[in-house]
Amino acid sequence: MAPIDIWKKVKPYFKKIDDHPPPLSIGFVVFLSIAFTALYVFPFYLSKTTRPSPTISRDSPAVIKARIRTVTFVCILCAIATIYILRQNVQATPGELSHLLGWLPSAPNDTLKPILLTMILFTGPLFERAIVESRWRSWITGRPLLEVLSSWIGWRNFVAGPITEEFLFRSLLTPLSLLTPLTTKKTIFITPLYFGIAHIHHFYEFTLTHPRVPLLQALINSLFQLTYTILFGWYANFVFVRTGNLWAVILAHTFCNWMGLPRVWGRVEAGVPIGPVGDESSGTNPLPRGGGVLVAEGKLNIGWTAAYYVLLFAGAVGFGKNFWVLTNSAGKLAEI
Repeated sequence: MAPIDIWKKVKPYFKKIDDHPPPLSIGFVVFLSIAFTALYVFPFYLSKTTRPSPTISRDSPAVIKARIRTVTFVCILCAIATIYILRQNVQATPGELSHLLGWLPSAPNDTLKPILLTMILFTGPLFERAIVESRWRSWITGRPLLEVLSSWIGWRNFVAGPITEEFLFRSLLTPLSLLTPLTTKKTIFITPLYFGIAHIHHFYEFTLTHPRVPLLQALINSLFQLTYTILFGWYANFVFVRTGNLWAVILAHTFCNWMGLPRVWGRVEAGVPIGPVGDESSGTNPLPRGGGVLVAEGKLNIGWTAAYYVLLFAGAVGFGKNFWVLTNSAGKLAEI
């Protein structure tokens, strides 16, 4: 069945038509959301293998492997519960359920367009990494990808984390909330709160492994992390509802984890010289060391910093202008 046909079948629930009342109550879905969030986090502290301590870091390979096994099992368990609830209340076919959960996107470009949108937002940081820091050379070889995936920290941050988090907090919780009296907009803004809450335990883990850091500073760091986690959750939820595509938000999550937060102050710096390195001693190259780019105390000419901030602003403008265009899809889960 085509994705648009699935939308026609379930949209009476989303539009809250009188003769088609929402099949799920808000209280029931809130309870499920809290339960799923608790199941995702609490098992970390039930075993010595996954529970951090002053001597065991969450970045320990043994801890990471055990946690990945735990959250994978939790995701499977929650998926079974969600599918059962949806089958009982929506009475959809397996194919329709797969689309409702975002597992079967309507077209390949529904995966590519949101990634392009996310990359537009990061135009400035991509310029800094690829051009200013000259990382494009290693990107072409694929070595950074292999190096990242060869470590358990990289595997957690860029593979297991994005997949399991988006699977549970987007693919399972969002469709359930869409089938309640909540409006689509409220669903987009409310459900990421569970996603943010699931990261609060990092505050406890940070205080364990960094006992010398002042408590106030640790709290501020955790609140900052909670803020940008919820902001990303809003964006991912919007993309998921607009495209019905789980894989798009997983890739966007991985990309954002890889990029980190954009620089919003300070000057850009070169990790390595840009362009051919001149040989001043031989006189064969009139360019100064650094290939014509003035480098002093690790800092580049101010022009590179100006270019970065221009591109950062241009990326934000481009992101805003393409926000609706690049998330439009026939496979949407609901109208916004």
